[in-house]
Amino acid sequence: MNQPENKLWDETQPPKLGSTLNVLTILTFIGCGLQLLGTLSSFVTAKTNYDNREETVKQFQSDEMPGFAKSLIGDPQDFIEVVTKSYENRMPILLLGLVAVGLCLAGAIQMRKLKKQGYTLYIIGQIIPFITMIAFVGAMAFKGFPAMFSIGITLLFVLLYTFQRKNLVY
Repeated sequence: MNQPENKLWDETQPPKLGSTLNVLTILTFIGCGLQLLGTLSSFVTAKTNYDNREETVKQFQSDEMPGFAKSLIGDPQDFIEVVTKSYENRMPILLLGLVAVGLCLAGAIQMRKLKKQGYTLYIIGQIIPFITMIAFVGAMAFKGFPAMFSIGITLLFVLLYTFQRKNLVY
């Protein structure tokens, strides 16, 4: 029998889910829930955000707004364009967002069963939102702290799962 390089592997017992992979998948379940809420919320509030985009820019440009808060919105014209394109393309963004959440969730479930295909599903689910935003909103959607934070968390989890691939034996 070809024995995988897995410290948890024993010929008398099947491999077990390691603690790191366990924690990663639990955090992924939480992240999938938050992403689902965010995707649905973005769809539901798209019209309101579109209708209020000019007022939002004015609020962020007021002297009462702290500098760090102003930096969150970035260039007002880019903000208006992002909100406009997000509203115009809300249906494909919603559908692809739901597909992405489903793939990440299915991937995490598969990885809990130590299946290698789970890693591939998870990676595809992580890539889809970025491709969706570039295709339907444009690269300007990735400006600002919230976008950088999202990219950072995604890269962190992709790296952590990549390091755990050796524990996926099926």
